[in-house]
Amino acid sequence: MRAKVAFMYGPKDLRVEEVEVPELAANQVLIKTGACGICGSDVECYEGVSGEGRYDLGPYTPGHEWGGQIVEVGSGIRSTLKAGDKVTGDCVMGCGVCANCKDGRMPSACLNFREIGFRSDSPGGMGEYMVVEEQYVHKIPDHWTYADGAWVETFSIGYFGIWGNGGSIDASDIAIILGAGPVGLSAAMVAATSGAKTIVIDPLKMRRDTALQYGAEIVIDPGAGNIIEQVMDITNGHGGDVCVEASGNDSAIASLFDIAAHSGRVRLIGHSVGRKVSVEIGKTIWRTLGISGSGGTKDFGQRTIRFMDRIYNNFDFSALNSHHYNFSQLQKAMDVAVHEKATALKVMLDFD
Repeated sequence: MRAKVAFMYGPKDLRVEEVEVPELAANQVLIKTGACGICGSDVECYEGVSGEGRYDLGPYTPGHEWGGQIVEVGSGIRSTLKAGDKVTGDCVMGCGVCANCKDGRMPSACLNFREIGFRSDSPGGMGEYMVVEEQYVHKIPDHWTYADGAWVETFSIGYFGIWGNGGSIDASDIAIILGAGPVGLSAAMVAATSGAKTIVIDPLKMRRDTALQYGAEIVIDPGAGNIIEQVMDITNGHGGDVCVEASGNDSAIASLFDIAAHSGRVRLIGHSVGRKVSVEIGKTIWRTLGISGSGGTKDFGQRTIRFMDRIYNNFDFSALNSHHYNFSQLQKAMDVAVHEKATALKVMLDFD
């Protein structure tokens, strides 16, 4: 069987080609793609400003945010997955057998590291069909759309960013989310669901307005005045018990150690790899701050789906997709994601 599949050959070199769909290994499933989101990481790889997309190893199929339907399963699968199931999947793919995986470390520590949608050995969802090993595939509810399934990977980052690696939050906390992009909004929904007082900081009015619909009680414009003074005024000098940095912005990162409450939990999930950020790290000592990063997630796929389904009627996930394009309009969709970042909250590719 042949299918149209996108390949990233290098910066600004995204091509759709018709190729033969690989034969299934015993532990793999064949999925007909229903929807695939364009992530900020995809945009940066396309622009040539990120090393995450490994086109230096060969052209690869992007798309780590996807939803689809199984059309065939391998002869030796051990899970309950079957043809007809609506599914999505993990992004960071630990092998499960190397020393680091056996030590229970994050999948990003895997010595045989793969990342769906960023490498030629793990093609993503920007194609009519995709082949994935069963252990990375998760069933989604039948009443969800494929685009809902494509949101699972993004939501899992915000969810794990707060709860993963020993994190916690409850109604006694003040949560501060820096950045109201898709991941920041996901973290805001998680914080709000816990009952925490949730504050979201973002310079874009459109994103601040969106945050108010997705969990934020209060939004702050960092351009309206000193961000530390604004936070302390709103929290009566307390600061944030849980501070989630989801923007990757240097100023936002530097402010963390001033806006966090004493004994606050600082959760770093915004991308800033490749540059140094000036911070007053000594404040972590006197404020007894706990700092945690999370590159990807671990064992949160099914939990994320259950969490999202519990709040499915509380938040309109479909409205988070600011733009829809058919896969045949891939280049136009990518151009919008690249050039209209202020308004393109989530560009979603739909498949016939």
